[in-house]
Amino acid sequence: MPKKPPPVPDTPEGQRALIRAEALAAGFDTVAFSRATISDADRANLAAYVADGRHGTMTWMEETLERRSAPTAMWPEAVTAISLGVNYRTLTAPLDLLEHRDRGYISVYARHRDYHDLIKKRLKQVAGWLHQTFGADVKVFVDTAPLLEKSLAVDGGLGWRGKHTNVVTRGFGSWLFLGEILTTLPLPADSPQEDHCGSCTRCLDICPTGAFDGPRRIDARKCISYLTIEHKEPIPRALRPLMGNRIYGCDDCTTVCPWNRFAPPTPHADFLPRIELTAPRLADLAQLDDGSFRSLFTASPVKRIGRDRFLRNVLIALGNCGDPAQAVAARPLLDDPAPLVRGAAVWALSRLLPAADFAMLRDHYAPTEPDPEVQDEWACAVCC
Repeated sequence: MPKKPPPVPDTPEGQRALIRAEALAAGFDTVAFSRATISDADRANLAAYVADGRHGTMTWMEETLERRSAPTAMWPEAVTAISLGVNYRTLTAPLDLLEHRDRGYISVYARHRDYHDLIKKRLKQVAGWLHQTFGADVKVFVDTAPLLEKSLAVDGGLGWRGKHTNVVTRGFGSWLFLGEILTTLPLPADSPQEDHCGSCTRCLDICPTGAFDGPRRIDARKCISYLTIEHKEPIPRALRPLMGNRIYGCDDCTTVCPWNRFAPPTPHADFLPRIELTAPRLADLAQLDDGSFRSLFTASPVKRIGRDRFLRNVLIALGNCGDPAQAVAARPLLDDPAPLVRGAAVWALSRLLPAADFAMLRDHYAPTEPDPEVQDEWACAVCC
């Protein structure tokens, strides 16, 4: 005979325990419950962040500011927020790759399949079960709507807000993907955790570009993750030499957090890194056309920035590698159809070639360059 499902608890505490068990069984590693509200302090911080322009060119933050300030602004019926985390820590030593300057550094979270798809599938499984079991309405989110996920997770006691602005937990450090379920089911909230960062400032001190102007204060315009992923224009020249070989994201502030030494490796095969994305050769990446870029990054979050932005990042890394022999990989991209790529190639070659060789290229290409920004790259390369 088929096994009967356990009886549905008639107390909020029992319901919460059953939901937690179901979420863990579905592949989540930690669960927290909070009210579907955002604290006044977090709303004020968000408003100040946008008002100061620290969100850079992420105009969607300003456009969705009102909805982002309260889950009920998107869904008035929401009562409870369930924050769920998945451990994605691997056994690799992320920062070691930064010493191999001919290789590209891709953030740990992007070395496997796109976590949005993987987590949304699990969220829908748990949310569907919750709806069937309790009859409550549900909505799921994983970076897919203007929802302050970190604030909800912190309010529910999943972890605390580290000085690098990410959520830190006792059991998993900050190697967690977050997803949320909003529901009309009223449930008791967990208590927020104490801040356990103490006097430690390792995450602030290690930032290559000085993107932190204080604990829990980040300026996206200087953040390598923002610059390599969200920023669509040429990267400011003053920041390029500081980026090293980071071509998609940056893990420095996360990796040095002492709490990460307690994090176990992920048990989820879907989050293990693809070998071809762990330490790719910059020279190989520089040869990608649109088709080969899409093929290499199939089902990867890297795919969403597109080939041109990605090659911009690769060329900056080539310019930082310190090996003149790598100029042969950058040289063909002076003829690339995309101005963003051509401009980055100019900068890379200005760093890799002897002055006389670069001057020959400038004399050949600069007079016929049609794009003003690429013209500016040639001019600045000469002045600098």
